[in-house]
Amino acid sequence: MRVVATTNNMVRLSFLRALLADAGIAATVLDTHASAIEGSIGAIPRRLVVAAADEVRARRVLADAGEI
Repeated sequence: MRVVATTNNMVRLSFLRALLADAGIAATVLDTHASAIEGSIGAIPRRLVVAAADEVRARRVLADAGEI
């Protein structure tokens, strides 16, 4: 798995996942529970990850949308 974005902004995270899903790229969000446990104060950002084989294409999709 490769990290393609980190954020505490749930709206942005949802948008990034939608962009990747539209491109046919499966994405997973890590650290959701750790972030919730620490009180959602922003100390632990959530990580958006994709399979290593999809990393280049995922970064291209996000870059084309102006997100990275």
